[in-house]
Amino acid sequence: MRIGDPVRLGESRLPDGRLLGWAEWGPPDGVAVLLCPGAATSRWLGFGADVVDALGVRLVSVDRPGLGSSTPAPGRTYADFAEDVRQLVGLRGLASPAVVGNSQGAPFALACAVAGVVTAVAVVSGADEVAAPEFAEALPAQLRRLVDGAVADPAAAEQFFARFDADAMWDMVTRGSPESDLAVYRDPGFEAAYRRALREGFAQGPAGYARDTVLAMRRWSFDLAQITVPVDLWYGEQDTSHSPDNGATLAARIPGAVRHLVPEVGGAVLWTRAEPILRCLIGRRPT
Repeated sequence: MRIGDPVRLGESRLPDGRLLGWAEWGPPDGVAVLLCPGAATSRWLGFGADVVDALGVRLVSVDRPGLGSSTPAPGRTYADFAEDVRQLVGLRGLASPAVVGNSQGAPFALACAVAGVVTAVAVVSGADEVAAPEFAEALPAQLRRLVDGAVADPAAAEQFFARFDADAMWDMVTRGSPESDLAVYRDPGFEAAYRRALREGFAQGPAGYARDTVLAMRRWSFDLAQITVPVDLWYGEQDTSHSPDNGATLAARIPGAVRHLVPEVGGAVLWTRAEPILRCLIGRRPT
C-alpha cells in the first residue's frame, strides 16, 4: 500500500460556470478510471499509487460540489452530479471511463452508471441504501434515528450534519474501525494523507458533506435495476459500518452484480486491495 500525491491537479469549468476539482495519478493516456471518494474526503486521497502506472490506469479523483475545490451547488441531486461528471469526461478527454465509488461515494458512482456516463463500476466499502425497506429492522438504533430524521426532514438533517468538521470525521472513522483497519489508518503516511484530504474536504465549510450525507441516508433517487454496465462490489468481512449485510442485498438489486467478500479487513479495502480492484474493473470495460 502506498499513498502518493497527485501527479496532476486542477479544476475544470463547467458550462454553468462552476468549477469541478480533480486530481490524477497514472499515465495521462491510460485507461480512465474515475474515483468518487468517501465521506468528506477530497480529490487528494487516491489509491493504488504503486500500481496505476503498471496497469496503465489514469485515475481521476473528483471533488463533489462543495467539497475540496469544487463550487458548491446547494440542493444538488444525484442526477446533477452525474451530469457534472458527464461534462468533466468531455472536458478532460476521458473516453469510456470506469468508476470507483468508495464509502459515501458509492451511490454517486452508481448514479453515474444509471445515467450512462461510465462503462463499469467498482463499489468499494460502499455506503448502502440504509433507508430501503429491506433494512427497516437491521439498523442499530442510533443509525435508525438518523435515517428516519433524514427521510422526515432533510433540511433539518443537513443542519445536523453541518456540525461536523475534519477532526470529528477522523474520530468517527477511527472509533468505529476494527484493528485490521486501524493498522492502515494509523500508519503515519496514511494518516497524514487522510487528514489532509479531510481538511481539504471541509475547506469551504461543512455544507458539501452535509448534503452528501442526507442524499446517502434517504431513499436513492435512481433505479438500480436500470444499471446495464458491469458492477463489482467489494466489502471487507470485518466491515460493520457501510452496509448491514456487507452488500449482499445491494448486489442482488443490481443486474449481474458480483460481490467480493474480502477476509481479514474492514472498510480499508480500497487501500489494501487496490491492484485486484483495478485489474477487475478495467477487465470489465467493453473492448
